[in-house]
Amino acid sequence: MATAPAAIADELSETGEFLDGVAAIVNEGVVLKSQLREQIDVIKERAAAQDMQLPPAEILEEQILERLILSEIQLQRAGRIGLDVSDEMLNRSIASIAQQNGVPFEEMPRLLAEDGMEYGEFRRTLRDEITISNLRQMEVGQSIIVSEREVEQCIADLEGNVVANSEYALSHILLTLPEGASADEVNEVEALAKQIYAQIEDGADFREMAARHSAGPTALEGGSLGWMQGQQVPTLFTEVLQTMGKDDVSAPIRAASSFHIVKVDDLRSAIERSEIDQSNVRHILIMPNEIIDDATAKQRLLEAFDNIQAGEDFGEQAKLLSDDPGSANLGGELGWASPDSFAPEFAQTIRDSEIGVLSEPFRTQFGWHILEVMDRRVYDNTEDLKQRNCDSKIRNGKMEEETQLWMQRLRDEAFVDMRT
Repeated sequence: MATAPAAIADELSETGEFLDGVAAIVNEGVVLKSQLREQIDVIKERAAAQDMQLPPAEILEEQILERLILSEIQLQRAGRIGLDVSDEMLNRSIASIAQQNGVPFEEMPRLLAEDGMEYGEFRRTLRDEITISNLRQMEVGQSIIVSEREVEQCIADLEGNVVANSEYALSHILLTLPEGASADEVNEVEALAKQIYAQIEDGADFREMAARHSAGPTALEGGSLGWMQGQQVPTLFTEVLQTMGKDDVSAPIRAASSFHIVKVDDLRSAIERSEIDQSNVRHILIMPNEIIDDATAKQRLLEAFDNIQAGEDFGEQAKLLSDDPGSANLGGELGWASPDSFAPEFAQTIRDSEIGVLSEPFRTQFGWHILEVMDRRVYDNTEDLKQRNCDSKIRNGKMEEETQLWMQRLRDEAFVDMRT
């Protein structure tokens, strides 16, 4: 185990107390008591709104402090490897949240203030969440491999599968096993899982049991996983869900490094076939850089626009000028795709353009573009969705297990000194 950083250790020995209210020392950083109090208040308010009983105060404090410690460890690791979330990326995420809630981006500070949240704190929290998500994807997600055989088997299993053709609102209790757990440790966790299940069967509130016992990231939210398509349900749960209805709770499910208890909060029939609008688009991109400023990039694109309007071939201009490495050699062609798969400004220009008519130059976060919509169609993407959903389902199942192991390793390697 690591030792305390020298600067912090010296400060502790000289002062003997923490004037700024340190709840825990975590490697070279700290978790403040103010952070702990704020999180406790948030969880209590949320539980009260949901009429959910929380664990006793000392257990709740321990759980929330552990959550903050794990976040601090991950943020420190992200800092060490230079993983950063730019203001531009953060603003796009906030704009997406605003759009989902049907409000303008500019109204977010006022709306948050009405809910008692300071906008700067909201941005800081969201930036941390995105950083941790990106870190997990980089260190865990990229190592997960889903084979074609696994996807093919998943698709084959979909036919006539009750789970695959439904959508589920699930809750979840996760009990983890130590890495390299002994038989006695496995038996101990299994016994606890059975005890929790028996209590739920006898009438205990699932949400309260999740808040008290679960090691899952949504434990203090009652273990809720929200709605998911049946094809995206982790493979581990698929078999038990076959015979489960609304409000049913599964017996403990054993995984490689954990035990799980699943509750069906709700379910509904899923749409079996899907159609989307697609456009066949080609474009030219000029990217500003240390040599070409924004105005010069736009001017070069205007010249390309004029050349094409005067009769030059779009494809040849794209090969000559475009900075998009994926499409330049293809004459700028992006192939058939839904407009929603592109940046918002690009998607809107596709929707606004007539077939065969060159767009005026426009800006996205990547640079300056012109585009031409070559054709449009309505595409039945059911089979594509099956493949993507199966890949996602298998990947999510593996991701959960691997993330828990990864986080446990980070926690074991970190120096943590509790001060509460």
